Amino acid sequence: MARQLSALEGHSGAGTVRKRAAQYVRMSTDHQQYSTENQSDSIQQYAREHGFDIVRTYADDGKSGLSISGRDSLARLIDDVQGKAADFEAILVYDVSRWGRFQDSDESAYYEYLCRRAGITVHYCAEQFANDGSLSSTLLKTIKRTMAGEYSRELSVKVFAGQCRLIELGFRQGGPPGYGLRRLLVDQNRSPKGLLARGERKSLQTDRVVLVPGPAEEVALVREIYWRFTEELQSQQQIADALNARGLTTDFGRPWTRASVQQVLTNPKYVGANVYNRRSFKLKKKRVVNPPDRWIFRDQAFEALIDVPVFERAQQIIAEHHHRFTDEEMLQMLRRLLEEKGTLSGILIEEANGMPSSSAYRNRFKSLTRAYRLIGFSPGRDISYIEINRLIRAQYKQRLQELISEITATGATVRLDPSSQMLAINEEFTLSVIFARCRKIGPEHFRWLVRLDTSLVPDITVAVRLQPDNQTLLDYYLLPAIDSLADRIRLHPENGFLLDVYRFENLSFLVELCRRYQVEDAA
Repeated sequence: MARQLSALEGHSGAGTVRKRAAQYVRMSTDHQQYSTENQSDSIQQYAREHGFDIVRTYADDGKSGLSISGRDSLARLIDDVQGKAADFEAILVYDVSRWGRFQDSDESAYYEYLCRRAGITVHYCAEQFANDGSLSSTLLKTIKRTMAGEYSRELSVKVFAGQCRLIELGFRQGGPPGYGLRRLLVDQNRSPKGLLARGERKSLQTDRVVLVPGPAEEVALVREIYWRFTEELQSQQQIADALNARGLTTDFGRPWTRASVQQVLTNPKYVGANVYNRRSFKLKKKRVVNPPDRWIFRDQAFEALIDVPVFERAQQIIAEHHHRFTDEEMLQMLRRLLEEKGTLSGILIEEANGMPSSSAYRNRFKSLTRAYRLIGFSPGRDISYIEINRLIRAQYKQRLQELISEITATGATVRLDPSSQMLAINEEFTLSVIFARCRKIGPEHFRWLVRLDTSLVPDITVAVRLQPDNQTLLDYYLLPAIDSLADRIRLHPENGFLLDVYRFENLSFLVELCRRYQVEDAA
């Protein structure tokens, strides 16, 4: 008899058939009262009082209720209902807000409608109304849905205002620090507490985070990126290729890309500025890029890695690249400069305010000479060598990076001095690469002048001879400093044994010379 009473305990009446139900629980990060355990306790009590057996649980822990995106359990619940895979006839939810804080209340109603259409009712266990389809419950439910969405909107405004205030005080708000920087945890008095590793977060609400310079080698690389971009006028992709050729990776341990270099070149945190709201993703809506007038900005919040003039120069170059003039606009600016100066040159173009760079004219019109001809200007002298030298410089950079890649592929280490362009191989010997332009002497005679840089004195100089077109490679001369060669070497098509002993068809010999070998200890 006692066993029978125990079995009937909690039923709405003797002989009542208990119904199968699923419970859905969700917790974001707002209040402990909404922990999934507390929700489940209330739902269990409701189930006992209303004759439900909970046979399945769908739980979304730490998930925002603004949309169904990312809420895998709710999405799976809806899929089970629509796919007729649900083995229950009711869904128990703590309250309307746990079902979701959808910004469009109709979206919340839509998911409930899908369940009701499949013959499955939704019960809000902690609400003061029964979800029975009556006029009063429908009105209250609509109001509750609207209030749930409005709560998120109001909270978003308050959180944003608080974050803006912290930015203005010089504290970092979320996100990785960036290459060359580190996150430093400080207390409410700004006293340092220690660096935060990737994935670590502050545990005390009163603690704050500021940015500080990272390891010296990372700081040096950030400055090198700016130097290559502003002084060498290398593109973001060229910089990324150069860094990858040296085996360097980003702060995430990934190869450098054009985008990762661009991020370093454009983020004001590298000049010590604290910037927030560059992009918005509020209330799970479309991510937008905000104009600068909507940024929250604090100058001199952190120690700068880059001088402000260098940063501004980088932004100017990027802006010039983004503004695409038509061919006629570029030529018209060139005409105005000619009228003003009476002549044209690459230097004059670079110094003119508001004009594209001389490299932009070369890229658009294939050469400065052709751009000059299109506006009827003749320099009065043969300047074809300028274009040849430009092509040689481009080839030089490309071949240097290829050589670095070939050497590092053998397991050797290569360190490139950005100012001298000299390579240190395995920190054992130095290497310099120079290009020798082909000069035509008479109708069938050619000469190559190799100038050795005596100020650097590399251990090996790689002299690359070019074909008469000065575009394709002819051969290589590996000239060791130990042989005390002359500062200038004039090469002919045939040079005899004393010089051609240094000649090679390719650089495979040099690459193998750089390879590291494991030497076993003698027994």
